[in-house]
Amino acid sequence: MTKNPIIANPQDSVAPIGLIAMDSASELGEKINSYLVEWAQEGGLNIDSFLVETHCPRFSSGDGKALIKKSIRGDDIYILVDVGNYNCKYQLFGQENCMSPDDHFQDLKRIIQAMSGKAHRITVIMPILFGGRQHRRNYRESLDCAYALQELEAMSVENIVCFDAHDPRVCNAIPLTGFDNIMPTYQVLKAMFSTIDDLEVSPSTFMVISPDEGALNRNMYYASVLGVDLGMFYKRRDYSKIVNGRNPIVAHEYLGNSVEGKTVFISDDIISSGESMLDLAYELKKRKAKRIIAYATYPIFTNGLEKFDKAYEEGMIDYVFGTNLTYRTPELLSRPWFCEVDVSKYIAYFIAALNHDVSISAVIDPHEKIKALLKKYNVKGGAAAE
Repeated sequence: MTKNPIIANPQDSVAPIGLIAMDSASELGEKINSYLVEWAQEGGLNIDSFLVETHCPRFSSGDGKALIKKSIRGDDIYILVDVGNYNCKYQLFGQENCMSPDDHFQDLKRIIQAMSGKAHRITVIMPILFGGRQHRRNYRESLDCAYALQELEAMSVENIVCFDAHDPRVCNAIPLTGFDNIMPTYQVLKAMFSTIDDLEVSPSTFMVISPDEGALNRNMYYASVLGVDLGMFYKRRDYSKIVNGRNPIVAHEYLGNSVEGKTVFISDDIISSGESMLDLAYELKKRKAKRIIAYATYPIFTNGLEKFDKAYEEGMIDYVFGTNLTYRTPELLSRPWFCEVDVSKYIAYFIAALNHDVSISAVIDPHEKIKALLKKYNVKGGAAAE
């Protein structure tokens, strides 16, 4: 670990840090805590942990409550929650029940209630936004994400931090509350370069492809900093049908330069069923792409891993990168094609910056770090090298 200049003087913090890692994010919370503790000790603080022990038990009827097991009066509280962790379970009328995003969000609100307004400030770190995929209204539909954000605002949450929101414009629902949507671009590139030994990045050997128009901005950024070409697919849908809550995709149409003989990098926010990502991989292989590298901030694989295993065995896909911002099954972590991107240190930096009321511009904008990374791996790069 390296010394954090943000907290070289711990006495400058706005209030003592209290980190609440809910059961859904306990593993990530431990990693974040280890960075914060080391930095604090380097700054002269005698502290063993910033973690605040909490518990959200359930009655057999399904009713729940929240307990905070130490005083948090006057603390700068950071609550870490993974609303997508279906591995958290509880007993409901004698049957084991997996926690849904609704259950996790309700427990988050219970924890805030248990504070009884005694905390100095509350920041919610919710990497994958609750209801984030239901972010806009078509006809008579609910607006789950916007209303959830307003609920947190009404409970005196001052800052909400998420990663790679499905649509960051949902922050318009709470214009007077702090909302930060963070992109772990540097962490992804660092993991990619350190994992793939023979990775060659140049306009003649490497290309970035956007899987659809919604992901165009994030892929445009990767193409710009790497100094390579950008292509994209757009989804042709059948708007006369609705399957699993959405209009089915009829075909993926490609727009862009030739991918023949090139390594292709595809970035998206979520791999859910994974069908779209695999369709793109097969389409790119038809166009004689040399190697396919996929990345999703949230690799949830709702339909299992078998199709990706088959695609890997057939040489259709080479790597899938994903962060540790949500639950990953042991089966996924054991796959030879899956590579994890650790974002814990990034979150720790963010907490340290907020706790000292310093600008987070340098934390959010990875320009200089990407520039140094590309120089290390002898990549000329584009905008990041200018």
